[in-house]
Amino acid sequence: MTEAGEVQTFTGPVPASDLGVTLIHEHVFVGHPELDLNFPHPEWDEAAAVEAAVAGLDRLWELGVRTVVDLTVLGLGRDVARVATVAARSRVQLVASTGYYTADVLPPYFHTHGPGLLIDGPDPLVEMFVNDIEVGIAGTAIRAGMLKVVTDRPGLTPDVVRVITAAAIAHQHTGVPITTHTHAPSQNGRDQLALLVEHGVAPERVVVGHCGDSEDLAYLRELADTGATLGMDRFGMEHVLPDEQRVRTVLALLELGYADRMVLSHDAAFFSRVTPPSWRATHVPNWHMENLHRRIVPLLRDGGATDDDLNQMLVVNPARLLTPAPQH
Repeated sequence: MTEAGEVQTFTGPVPASDLGVTLIHEHVFVGHPELDLNFPHPEWDEAAAVEAAVAGLDRLWELGVRTVVDLTVLGLGRDVARVATVAARSRVQLVASTGYYTADVLPPYFHTHGPGLLIDGPDPLVEMFVNDIEVGIAGTAIRAGMLKVVTDRPGLTPDVVRVITAAAIAHQHTGVPITTHTHAPSQNGRDQLALLVEHGVAPERVVVGHCGDSEDLAYLRELADTGATLGMDRFGMEHVLPDEQRVRTVLALLELGYADRMVLSHDAAFFSRVTPPSWRATHVPNWHMENLHRRIVPLLRDGGATDDDLNQMLVVNPARLLTPAPQH
């Protein structure tokens, strides 16, 4: 049973006050089990990847990072047993997540299993999410500390609505916060947040992800004014938007008084099949988890961000969000 104020990590519950500097939207390993089994990626070597992740987390520790939230859920190749081998060797605390990553359709299993479907019964998504949070993921004792949902260019497809609805139910049951992937150009964080609120989720318990991909201050303020937190969480993804512009947006929002509704991160990975290490090294050399402390924090300071601002976005806000809401 989780005590009040405790957050689940790969190595057990910790008080939220002990999370410290937190990168709230990252990935350790992103894969695709069926492809990995049948068409292995030439750059993947499990032992080498584990060593790279351990070394990377060591460097983060030296930079002052104390917690990393791994938002690798189903659809992105989640393997908590593999990540547990990294967590066991790291001083940095890792937080596991549950949810389903699909921008359009779920696998066929979900089209036959669920309320009113061919194999009638409870929605397996809800059962999975709640079990991951309350019991453990994939037969382990590792419990999820965050829920993850997605909308992208296709918008609120029927299966995306189903995932978001299931996450809202699981949130109501467990109090664990919800973080999202959004498609900033279509501004569908607005629709996503409205759907979550419709299903009883308080905006204060939601991180609207990838808001840093947008420079539209009116859109970002509209989201933040609901009480939701803006995920300025893709520093280093300069193939989407240069860091200089991302920094400018954060500084503008700080000036407007939104320090308490922003979190900073990278959406980076130690290995991703989607954008493998050789491609990243060539095209986006700053897309790694050290980018914030090595490059972005100095730029924010130069632009007028205070130590209090940085502490708010990197320590206070993540701890508040990751603390499960009390259940009545």
